[in-house]
Amino acid sequence: MKTLIESTFIFLIFLISNLAIAQESMLCQGAHWEEDEANAFMKQWASAWTTQDDWEKRADMIREGIIKGMKLEQMPERTQEFNPIIHSTREMDGYIVENIAIESFPGFFITGNIYRPLKKEPFQKSPAILSPHGHGEDKRFWEDVQHRAAVLARMGAVVFVYDMVGYADSKQINHKMPIALTIQTYNSIRVLDYLTSRDDVDPTQIGVTGGSGGGTQSFLITALDPRITVSVPTVMVSAYFFGGCVCESGMPIHKSNHHQTNNVEIAALAAPRPMLLISDGGDWTKNTPRIEFPYIQRVYATYGAESKADNVHLPSERHDYGYNKRTAAYNFFGHYLDINPGRVPYKNGYDESFVTILTADQLRVFDATHPIPSHALQGDEAVINFLKLD
Repeated sequence: MKTLIESTFIFLIFLISNLAIAQESMLCQGAHWEEDEANAFMKQWASAWTTQDDWEKRADMIREGIIKGMKLEQMPERTQEFNPIIHSTREMDGYIVENIAIESFPGFFITGNIYRPLKKEPFQKSPAILSPHGHGEDKRFWEDVQHRAAVLARMGAVVFVYDMVGYADSKQINHKMPIALTIQTYNSIRVLDYLTSRDDVDPTQIGVTGGSGGGTQSFLITALDPRITVSVPTVMVSAYFFGGCVCESGMPIHKSNHHQTNNVEIAALAAPRPMLLISDGGDWTKNTPRIEFPYIQRVYATYGAESKADNVHLPSERHDYGYNKRTAAYNFFGHYLDINPGRVPYKNGYDESFVTILTADQLRVFDATHPIPSHALQGDEAVINFLKLD
Protein backbone atom coordinates (compact mmCIF):
# COMPACT_ATOMS: atom_id res chain seq x y z
CA MET A 1 0.00 0.00 0.00
CA LYS A 2 1.07 3.50 -0.73
CA THR A 3 1.86 5.64 2.26
CA LEU A 4 -0.11 8.81 2.95
CA ILE A 5 2.90 10.91 1.88
CA GLU A 6 3.20 9.04 -1.42
CA SER A 7 -0.51 9.42 -2.10
CA THR A 8 -0.42 13.12 -1.29
CA PHE A 9 2.62 13.60 -3.55
CA ILE A 10 0.90 11.80 -6.44
CA PHE A 11 -2.22 13.93 -5.95
CA LEU A 12 -0.17 17.14 -5.98
CA ILE A 13 1.59 16.09 -9.20
CA PHE A 14 -1.80 15.31 -10.72
CA LEU A 15 -3.17 18.68 -9.63
CA ILE A 16 -0.19 20.63 -10.94
CA SER A 17 -0.30 18.74 -14.25
CA ASN A 18 -3.98 19.48 -14.67
CA LEU A 19 -3.46 23.16 -13.83
CA ALA A 20 -0.72 23.33 -16.47
CA ILE A 21 -2.96 21.65 -19.04
CA ALA A 22 -5.81 24.03 -18.16
CA GLN A 23 -3.57 27.07 -18.65
CA GLU A 24 -2.20 25.62 -21.89
CA SER A 25 -5.76 25.25 -23.22
CA MET A 26 -6.31 28.98 -22.65
CA LEU A 27 -3.33 30.04 -24.76
CA CYS A 28 -3.94 31.61 -28.16
CA GLN A 29 -0.63 31.62 -30.01
CA GLY A 30 0.62 32.35 -33.49
CA ALA A 31 -1.96 32.00 -36.26
CA HIS A 32 -4.49 30.63 -33.80
CA TRP A 33 -7.40 31.02 -36.23
CA GLU A 34 -7.88 30.91 -39.95
CA GLU A 35 -8.40 34.37 -41.43
CA ASP A 36 -12.10 33.81 -42.21
CA GLU A 37 -12.63 32.22 -38.81
CA ALA A 38 -11.21 35.35 -37.18
CA ASN A 39 -13.48 37.52 -39.30
CA ALA A 40 -16.48 35.50 -38.08
CA PHE A 41 -15.45 36.09 -34.46
CA MET A 42 -15.12 39.83 -35.12
CA LYS A 43 -18.67 39.91 -36.52
CA GLN A 44 -19.97 37.91 -33.57
CA TRP A 45 -18.40 40.29 -31.06
CA ALA A 46 -19.59 43.35 -32.96
CA SER A 47 -23.17 42.11 -32.70
CA ALA A 48 -22.86 41.73 -28.91
CA TRP A 49 -22.53 45.45 -28.13
CA THR A 50 -23.94 48.68 -29.56
CA THR A 51 -23.39 51.54 -27.11
CA GLN A 52 -20.37 53.04 -25.38
CA ASP A 53 -21.53 51.55 -22.07
CA ASP A 54 -21.82 48.12 -23.70
CA TRP A 55 -18.31 48.38 -25.09
CA GLU A 56 -16.83 49.62 -21.82
CA LYS A 57 -18.26 46.61 -19.98
CA ARG A 58 -16.57 44.36 -22.51
CA ALA A 59 -13.40 46.49 -22.33
CA ASP A 60 -13.24 46.05 -18.54
CA MET A 61 -13.53 42.28 -18.96
CA ILE A 62 -10.77 42.23 -21.59
CA ARG A 63 -8.47 44.41 -19.46
CA GLU A 64 -9.06 42.22 -16.41
CA GLY A 65 -8.23 39.17 -18.54
CA ILE A 66 -4.88 40.70 -19.51
CA ILE A 67 -3.94 41.63 -15.94
CA LYS A 68 -4.94 38.27 -14.46
CA GLY A 69 -3.64 36.27 -17.40
CA MET A 70 -0.13 37.64 -17.03
CA LYS A 71 -0.35 37.84 -13.21
CA LEU A 72 0.53 41.50 -13.40
CA GLU A 73 -1.20 42.25 -10.09
CA GLN A 74 1.32 39.96 -8.37
CA MET A 75 4.35 41.97 -9.51
CA PRO A 76 6.21 44.12 -6.96
CA GLU A 77 4.62 47.35 -5.82
CA ARG A 78 5.93 50.18 -7.99
CA THR A 79 7.97 52.96 -6.42
CA GLN A 80 9.64 56.17 -7.54
CA GLU A 81 13.05 54.62 -6.88
CA PHE A 82 14.61 54.06 -10.32
CA ASN A 83 18.32 54.35 -9.42
CA PRO A 84 19.10 55.54 -12.97
CA ILE A 85 22.49 54.91 -14.50
CA ILE A 86 23.10 57.47 -17.27
CA HIS A 87 26.36 57.92 -19.15
CA SER A 88 27.99 58.62 -22.52
CA THR A 89 26.00 61.76 -23.28
CA ARG A 90 26.55 62.80 -26.92
CA GLU A 91 25.34 65.94 -28.69
CA MET A 92 24.23 65.26 -32.27
CA ASP A 93 22.57 67.32 -34.99
CA GLY A 94 19.51 68.61 -33.13
CA TYR A 95 19.33 65.84 -30.54
CA ILE A 96 21.20 64.20 -27.65
CA VAL A 97 21.80 60.47 -27.07
CA GLU A 98 22.50 58.91 -23.68
CA ASN A 99 22.93 55.35 -22.45
CA ILE A 100 20.60 54.51 -19.58
CA ALA A 101 19.52 51.79 -17.18
CA ILE A 102 16.77 52.06 -14.58
CA GLU A 103 15.79 49.57 -11.91
CA SER A 104 12.45 47.97 -12.75
CA PHE A 105 12.22 46.05 -9.48
CA PRO A 106 15.00 45.33 -6.97
CA GLY A 107 17.91 43.75 -8.81
CA PHE A 108 16.39 43.89 -12.31
CA PHE A 109 17.40 46.57 -14.83
CA ILE A 110 15.74 48.04 -17.91
CA THR A 111 18.46 48.97 -20.39
CA GLY A 112 18.36 51.32 -23.34
CA ASN A 113 19.00 54.78 -24.71
CA ILE A 114 17.45 58.17 -24.18
CA TYR A 115 17.16 60.41 -27.24
CA ARG A 116 16.16 63.95 -26.35
CA PRO A 117 15.95 67.28 -28.15
CA LEU A 118 18.90 69.65 -28.27
CA LYS A 119 17.05 72.91 -27.65
CA LYS A 120 18.18 76.50 -27.90
CA GLU A 121 14.90 77.80 -26.49
CA PRO A 122 14.33 78.43 -22.75
CA PHE A 123 13.57 75.32 -20.71
CA GLN A 124 10.17 73.77 -21.26
CA LYS A 125 8.81 70.31 -20.69
CA SER A 126 8.70 67.97 -23.68
CA PRO A 127 6.37 65.17 -24.69
CA ALA A 128 7.85 61.70 -24.25
CA ILE A 129 7.63 58.57 -26.38
CA LEU A 130 8.22 54.98 -25.28
CA SER A 131 10.01 52.97 -27.97
CA PRO A 132 9.89 49.21 -27.38
CA HIS A 133 11.43 47.24 -30.26
CA GLY A 134 10.70 44.00 -32.02
CA HIS A 135 12.57 40.72 -32.21
CA GLY A 136 16.08 40.64 -33.59
CA GLU A 137 19.51 40.12 -32.14
CA ASP A 138 20.47 43.39 -30.45
CA LYS A 139 17.58 45.15 -32.21
CA ARG A 140 17.99 48.35 -30.19
CA PHE A 141 21.18 49.06 -32.12
CA TRP A 142 19.62 48.65 -35.61
CA GLU A 143 19.52 51.63 -37.94
CA ASP A 144 15.72 51.79 -38.24
CA VAL A 145 15.40 52.09 -34.44
CA GLN A 146 18.08 54.78 -34.27
CA HIS A 147 16.52 56.72 -37.16
CA ARG A 148 13.07 56.72 -35.58
CA ALA A 149 14.27 57.77 -32.13
CA ALA A 150 16.60 60.49 -33.40
CA VAL A 151 14.00 62.04 -35.71
CA LEU A 152 11.35 62.12 -32.97
CA ALA A 153 13.89 63.65 -30.57
CA ARG A 154 14.81 66.36 -33.07
CA MET A 155 11.08 67.03 -33.47
CA GLY A 156 10.99 67.70 -29.72
CA ALA A 157 10.26 64.44 -27.87
CA VAL A 158 12.16 62.63 -25.13
CA VAL A 159 12.38 59.08 -26.48
CA PHE A 160 13.26 56.03 -24.38
CA VAL A 161 14.35 53.06 -26.52
CA TYR A 162 14.51 50.01 -24.25
CA ASP A 163 15.55 46.41 -24.72
CA MET A 164 13.34 43.39 -24.94
CA VAL A 165 14.34 41.06 -22.12
CA GLY A 166 17.15 38.76 -23.20
CA TYR A 167 18.50 41.08 -25.88
CA ALA A 168 21.37 43.60 -26.07
CA ASP A 169 22.16 44.70 -22.47
CA SER A 170 19.16 42.95 -20.92
CA LYS A 171 20.89 39.62 -20.34
CA GLN A 172 19.78 38.91 -16.79
CA ILE A 173 17.22 36.44 -18.14
CA ASN A 174 16.59 34.56 -21.37
CA HIS A 175 14.12 36.05 -23.79
CA LYS A 176 11.90 32.96 -23.92
CA MET A 177 11.66 32.39 -20.20
CA PRO A 178 8.11 31.50 -19.01
CA ILE A 179 7.09 34.93 -17.66
CA ALA A 180 8.77 37.10 -20.31
CA LEU A 181 5.40 38.66 -21.18
CA THR A 182 4.82 39.75 -17.59
CA ILE A 183 8.29 41.20 -17.13
CA GLN A 184 8.28 43.04 -20.46
CA THR A 185 4.88 44.59 -19.78
CA TYR A 186 5.88 45.54 -16.24
CA ASN A 187 9.08 47.06 -17.68
CA SER A 188 7.01 49.18 -20.07
CA ILE A 189 4.96 50.47 -17.15
CA ARG A 190 8.16 51.25 -15.25
CA VAL A 191 9.59 53.12 -18.26
CA LEU A 192 6.37 55.14 -18.24
CA ASP A 193 6.75 55.74 -14.48
CA TYR A 194 10.30 56.95 -15.04
CA LEU A 195 9.53 59.24 -17.97
CA THR A 196 6.63 60.92 -16.19
CA SER A 197 8.91 61.53 -13.19
CA ARG A 198 11.52 63.44 -15.22
CA ASP A 199 11.66 67.22 -14.88
CA ASP A 200 11.96 67.66 -18.66
CA VAL A 201 8.86 65.57 -19.53
CA ASP A 202 5.26 66.74 -19.79
CA PRO A 203 3.35 63.83 -18.18
CA THR A 204 0.15 64.75 -20.05
CA GLN A 205 1.77 64.04 -23.44
CA ILE A 206 3.06 60.49 -23.68
CA GLY A 207 3.25 58.42 -26.85
CA VAL A 208 4.31 54.87 -27.61
CA THR A 209 5.36 53.10 -30.78
CA GLY A 210 7.14 49.92 -31.74
CA GLY A 211 7.13 47.41 -34.57
CA SER A 212 6.30 43.70 -34.45
CA GLY A 213 6.90 42.55 -30.85
CA GLY A 214 7.35 46.22 -30.01
CA GLY A 215 3.92 46.75 -31.54
CA THR A 216 2.54 44.18 -29.11
CA GLN A 217 4.08 46.07 -26.20
CA SER A 218 2.68 49.31 -27.65
CA PHE A 219 -0.94 48.19 -27.66
CA LEU A 220 -0.62 46.34 -24.34
CA ILE A 221 0.76 49.32 -22.41
CA THR A 222 -1.86 51.56 -24.04
CA ALA A 223 -4.63 49.14 -23.06
CA LEU A 224 -3.44 48.96 -19.46
CA ASP A 225 -2.29 52.50 -18.69
CA PRO A 226 -4.35 55.64 -19.36
CA ARG A 227 -1.23 57.80 -19.12
CA ILE A 228 -0.45 56.84 -22.74
CA THR A 229 -2.08 59.58 -24.81
CA VAL A 230 -1.03 58.59 -28.37
CA SER A 231 -0.33 55.08 -29.65
CA VAL A 232 1.20 53.80 -32.92
CA PRO A 233 1.38 49.98 -32.89
CA THR A 234 3.10 48.90 -36.09
CA VAL A 235 2.74 45.69 -38.15
CA MET A 236 1.20 43.71 -35.31
CA VAL A 237 -2.56 44.23 -34.80
CA SER A 238 -4.22 41.20 -36.37
CA ALA A 239 -7.56 39.45 -35.96
CA TYR A 240 -6.15 35.95 -36.48
CA PHE A 241 -2.50 36.19 -35.38
CA PHE A 242 -1.87 36.41 -31.64
CA GLY A 243 1.91 36.80 -31.58
CA GLY A 244 4.48 34.12 -32.22
CA CYS A 245 6.65 34.41 -29.10
CA VAL A 246 6.18 33.65 -25.42
CA CYS A 247 6.75 37.37 -24.76
CA GLU A 248 3.50 38.09 -26.66
CA SER A 249 1.23 35.08 -26.20
CA GLY A 250 2.93 32.73 -23.76
CA MET A 251 0.43 33.50 -21.02
CA PRO A 252 -3.40 33.35 -21.17
CA ILE A 253 -4.24 37.03 -21.83
CA HIS A 254 -6.72 36.41 -24.67
CA LYS A 255 -8.95 33.73 -23.18
CA SER A 256 -10.39 32.60 -19.87
CA ASN A 257 -13.27 30.45 -18.70
CA HIS A 258 -15.68 33.30 -19.41
CA HIS A 259 -14.24 35.32 -22.29
CA GLN A 260 -12.40 35.25 -25.60
CA THR A 261 -10.76 38.19 -27.32
CA ASN A 262 -7.90 38.98 -29.71
CA ASN A 263 -5.32 41.69 -30.33
CA VAL A 264 -7.78 43.85 -32.27
CA GLU A 265 -9.98 44.29 -29.22
CA ILE A 266 -6.94 44.81 -26.99
CA ALA A 267 -5.74 47.56 -29.34
CA ALA A 268 -9.25 49.06 -29.30
CA LEU A 269 -8.90 49.64 -25.54
CA ALA A 270 -6.99 52.77 -26.60
CA ALA A 271 -10.28 54.49 -27.50
CA PRO A 272 -10.87 57.40 -27.55
CA ARG A 273 -7.16 58.29 -27.43
CA PRO A 274 -5.45 58.85 -30.81
CA MET A 275 -4.16 55.63 -32.36
CA LEU A 276 -2.56 54.88 -35.74
CA LEU A 277 -2.38 51.31 -37.00
CA ILE A 278 0.44 50.82 -39.51
CA SER A 279 -0.01 47.69 -41.60
CA ASP A 280 1.36 46.08 -44.77
CA GLY A 281 0.62 43.46 -47.37
CA GLY A 282 3.38 41.05 -46.45
CA ASP A 283 2.40 39.79 -43.00
CA TRP A 284 -0.58 39.10 -40.71
CA THR A 285 -1.73 42.74 -40.95
CA LYS A 286 -2.62 42.41 -44.64
CA ASN A 287 -6.37 42.47 -43.89
CA THR A 288 -6.28 45.56 -41.66
CA PRO A 289 -8.27 47.92 -43.95
CA ARG A 290 -11.06 45.33 -44.36
CA ILE A 291 -11.31 43.54 -41.01
CA GLU A 292 -9.26 44.99 -38.13
CA PHE A 293 -9.60 48.72 -38.74
CA PRO A 294 -13.39 48.77 -39.34
CA TYR A 295 -13.91 47.09 -35.95
CA ILE A 296 -11.68 49.64 -34.24
CA GLN A 297 -13.47 52.49 -36.02
CA ARG A 298 -16.75 51.12 -34.69
CA VAL A 299 -15.37 51.28 -31.13
CA TYR A 300 -14.16 54.84 -31.65
CA ALA A 301 -17.53 55.80 -33.12
CA THR A 302 -19.22 55.07 -29.78
CA TYR A 303 -17.11 57.94 -28.38
CA GLY A 304 -17.70 60.19 -31.40
CA ALA A 305 -13.94 59.97 -31.98
CA GLU A 306 -13.58 58.38 -35.42
CA SER A 307 -11.08 61.05 -36.46
CA LYS A 308 -8.64 59.90 -33.78
CA ALA A 309 -8.24 56.36 -35.16
CA ASP A 310 -6.30 55.99 -38.40
CA ASN A 311 -4.69 53.32 -40.55
CA VAL A 312 -1.78 53.63 -42.96
CA HIS A 313 -1.72 50.48 -45.09
CA LEU A 314 1.24 49.74 -47.34
CA PRO A 315 0.18 46.74 -49.45
CA SER A 316 3.47 46.47 -51.34
CA GLU A 317 5.62 46.34 -48.18
CA ARG A 318 6.55 43.60 -45.74
CA HIS A 319 7.08 43.15 -42.01
CA ASP A 320 9.36 45.95 -40.80
CA TYR A 321 9.41 49.51 -39.45
CA GLY A 322 10.88 50.93 -42.64
CA TYR A 323 11.04 54.48 -43.95
CA ASN A 324 7.43 54.79 -45.14
CA LYS A 325 6.10 53.41 -41.88
CA ARG A 326 8.33 55.72 -39.84
CA THR A 327 7.27 58.83 -41.74
CA ALA A 328 3.61 57.98 -41.19
CA ALA A 329 4.36 57.81 -37.45
CA TYR A 330 6.21 61.15 -37.58
CA ASN A 331 3.15 62.86 -39.04
CA PHE A 332 0.79 61.27 -36.53
CA PHE A 333 2.87 62.16 -33.49
CA GLY A 334 3.42 65.63 -34.94
CA HIS A 335 -0.33 66.14 -35.06
CA TYR A 336 -1.20 64.86 -31.59
CA LEU A 337 1.86 65.77 -29.52
CA ASP A 338 3.41 69.20 -29.02
CA ILE A 339 6.40 68.45 -31.24
CA ASN A 340 7.37 70.10 -34.51
CA PRO A 341 7.98 68.03 -37.67
CA GLY A 342 9.29 71.24 -39.24
CA ARG A 343 12.53 70.78 -37.27
CA VAL A 344 13.40 67.81 -39.50
CA PRO A 345 14.76 68.43 -43.04
CA TYR A 346 12.06 67.72 -45.61
CA LYS A 347 12.14 67.59 -49.39
CA ASN A 348 9.72 65.22 -51.08
CA GLY A 349 9.81 63.30 -47.81
CA TYR A 350 11.53 63.39 -44.44
CA ASP A 351 15.32 63.50 -44.77
CA GLU A 352 16.82 61.26 -42.08
CA SER A 353 20.40 61.71 -43.28
CA PHE A 354 21.23 64.00 -40.34
CA VAL A 355 21.06 60.99 -37.99
CA THR A 356 24.42 59.65 -36.81
CA ILE A 357 24.26 55.87 -36.65
CA LEU A 358 26.16 54.75 -33.58
CA THR A 359 27.77 51.35 -33.05
CA ALA A 360 26.51 48.76 -30.61
CA ASP A 361 29.52 49.35 -28.37
CA GLN A 362 28.75 53.08 -28.27
CA LEU A 363 25.13 52.42 -27.25
CA ARG A 364 25.72 49.71 -24.67
CA VAL A 365 24.81 50.50 -21.09
CA PHE A 366 26.89 47.85 -19.33
CA ASP A 367 30.53 47.34 -20.25
CA ALA A 368 33.93 47.15 -18.57
CA THR A 369 33.74 50.82 -17.59
CA HIS A 370 30.10 50.65 -16.48
CA PRO A 371 29.49 47.16 -15.04
CA ILE A 372 26.04 45.97 -14.07
CA PRO A 373 25.46 46.60 -10.32
CA SER A 374 26.61 43.81 -8.06
CA HIS A 375 23.14 43.19 -6.61
CA ALA A 376 21.66 42.37 -10.02
CA LEU A 377 19.66 39.15 -10.17
CA GLN A 378 21.23 36.69 -12.60
CA GLY A 379 19.37 33.94 -14.43
CA ASP A 380 15.76 32.92 -15.02
CA GLU A 381 15.54 30.94 -11.78
CA ALA A 382 16.81 33.81 -9.64
CA VAL A 383 14.28 36.24 -11.12
CA ILE A 384 11.37 33.79 -10.90
CA ASN A 385 12.23 32.95 -7.30
CA PHE A 386 12.43 36.62 -6.40
CA LEU A 387 9.06 37.46 -7.97
CA LYS A 388 7.28 34.41 -6.51
CA LEU A 389 4.46 34.51 -9.07
CA ASP A 390 2.09 31.71 -8.11
